[in-house]
This record gives sequence, C-alpha cells and structure tokens, in this order.
Amino acid sequence: MIDLAIIGGGPAGLTAGLYATRGGLKDVVMYEFGMPGGQITQSSEIENYPGVPKVVTGMELMESWPEQCQRFGLKHEIKEVLNVSKEGDTFKLLFAKDEIVEAKSVLICTGSKPRRAGVEGEDKFFGRGVSTCATCDGFFYKDGEVAVLGGGDTALEEALFLANICSKVYLIHRREEFRAAPSTTEKVLNNPKIELVLNSTVEEIQGDNAGVTGVITKNKDGETRDIKVPGIFVFVGMLPQNKILFDENDKSLCELSKAGQIVVDLKMKTSVPGLFAAGDIRIDAAKQVVCASGDGATAGIGAIEYVND
Repeated sequence: MIDLAIIGGGPAGLTAGLYATRGGLKDVVMYEFGMPGGQITQSSEIENYPGVPKVVTGMELMESWPEQCQRFGLKHEIKEVLNVSKEGDTFKLLFAKDEIVEAKSVLICTGSKPRRAGVEGEDKFFGRGVSTCATCDGFFYKDGEVAVLGGGDTALEEALFLANICSKVYLIHRREEFRAAPSTTEKVLNNPKIELVLNSTVEEIQGDNAGVTGVITKNKDGETRDIKVPGIFVFVGMLPQNKILFDENDKSLCELSKAGQIVVDLKMKTSVPGLFAAGDIRIDAAKQVVCASGDGATAGIGAIEYVND
C-alpha cells in the first residue's frame, strides 16, 4: 500500500511528487510511461516561464526537474496505468498482466493529447506528412514548404518554429483573427516566410504512396485553393487523457465535464475522496507549465492532508 500514486510525469506530476515527499509522505510513486517531462518537452520555444529569462526549448526547461523532484524520495516507475478504481478507502491501479498496486490516494495528471481535425486524408496520411509535432518532424521539411492548421498559441508558435527551418509556411485558420497571445500573433504577422490563409478550412489532405502532396482549402466565399506541400501540421485543440478512469461499463470513477475533463475544486479535489487531478486534465486548466506546476503543488499538499487525516 503506497501513500500516493501519481499518474503522469509532466510539470504537475513532478511538482506534486516534490511537495508530497518533502511534506512527509514516505511512499510516493510517479507512474510515467516514458521519461518525465510531459508534453511540454516537445515545445520549441518557451519564453514566459518565471525565473527563466532566456528563451529555451521545452526539453531544456524540464531537464533539471526530475532530479530536484526526486531528491526527497519520489520514485519513478516506467509503467502504463490501464485503470484506476476504488474499493472502500483503497485505490487500485491496474497494469499489464493484471498487476495491481494499492494506494491510499491518487493524483491524475495525464494531461491531454492533440485533437484530430477530422479532415479527409488526415488519418490516412498521419505519420506520412500529417503531424502534430513540429519539433519532432519539422526537420524533414528543411528548406521546403509546409502548411499549419490552427489559430491558437500552439499553432502560431509551431508556425514560427517551422519558419526557421522551411522556406515557406502556409498558416490556415478558419477565422479572421487568431486566438493566440498578442506577442505571438505579432511575430507571425511580421514573419515574411509565413503566408496567412484566413477564413479558410482544409477540405482534404491529398497524397500518394509516398505521403502528402498537398491540401485543398475552402474560404468563406466557397472558393477552393490547392496548396502543394509535402506536409501539414495540425494544431486544433487537445483531448483529455481520461480513459483510465472508466470501468468495463463505461462509467467514470469521478465527475467529468462535458468535454471529458476532471471536475475539481480549488484544492484539486475530485468528487471522490482521496482522488486528485492537476494540469491539463482538469476543468478550466490554463494549459501553461507554471499553472500545471501550481496545480501539482496544491494537489501534493492536499494528498498529505488526506493521507494523514
């Protein structure tokens, strides 16, 4: 029986582990199916994390976090949690080969994953010209032309990153104005390598056996355009990673919003005593590293109070 099981090793999970262990919990385990750091490690440019005046990559920002957060006894196990349930006052974590670990409290910080746009050809060519990670795949299009679909912070930030690699970036957005931070928007508007394709949607992603060959867009007037590019990067929102909360009858362990995010109070408590949620998986998350970290600290303190009560 462990004191606290943390599911997810991003900023929220790591910070929760730091606060929980430093605050006195003796057996805290963080389960992350991979190396700690979270989705932010794929970001190409971070310029708004407090105390870090230089522009750094997500990988550089998170590099020292695991060492600090494990200093007081946080354990990291590279395992995938398949399901979380509760019997009485005990939580049960299910792993592969029917392995079960029991815990007094659980923190869910599994984050979210990129949403698919639902465009014809997107699934067919995913991994063969369709990508959701410019940092991962941008190099393959060095000195070439690519398209980016989306109008939020992530889409614009990745378009700027690609503009440093590619000869041209077509930024396709369904509205006239962007939903990104003003400073990011200004950089995009002033970048000569980025061509704006506004008030437009992607109707189809075309390709052949080798991969993507182009995208067909349609603007608000119904006019179509054939943009010849070997790659398109899709950034149209995120989906909460909540599948571990559902049982065989598709019933959730705790209360969720209509969008599938975990409902929490200001102390990161869910509708189930001893179950906490932090970071992008929770309702009204700001989807910023500093906010996820703050959530983790709050949840870690809450877990201490719950276990010691």
